[in-house]
Amino acid sequence: AIREYVKHSGGVAVLAVDEVENVYFVKQYRYAYQDEILEIPAGKKEYGENPRECGERELQEEIGATAGSFEKLCEMYPSPGYTNEVIHIYLAKNLSFAETNFDEDEFLNIEKIPFETALKMVMNGEIMDAKSVIAILKYQVLKQK
Repeated sequence: AIREYVKHSGGVAVLAVDEVENVYFVKQYRYAYQDEILEIPAGKKEYGENPRECGERELQEEIGATAGSFEKLCEMYPSPGYTNEVIHIYLAKNLSFAETNFDEDEFLNIEKIPFETALKMVMNGEIMDAKSVIAILKYQVLKQK
């Protein structure tokens, strides 16, 4: 059989959690859905780029934060039916904030949501972005250990 797929350099997403368990999201318009989507900070990794460095960059660019603690939660395949993309998901804590540094084509709104509220939003379908759902559910499980 002949197969076509999208070759992708990969991506990184960051679940940023502050000292009182707020989670930081970006809301941005996504053309494919013709709607604004609530997502954790994320971005495309350059070929050969270290995923952690990419995640730290995206965290600073999108919400203006740096993290004192930055640990890998998991890797995920967002759509194995048509792409080889791998998304690396990190947990960022002990946050410090400065200015954001959006890419020229990015128009984002930052939202801070208590973790328990974000978890409820995942469970009732208000947050549908796969990388965000996985990060929130994984963090919930790790919190219970």
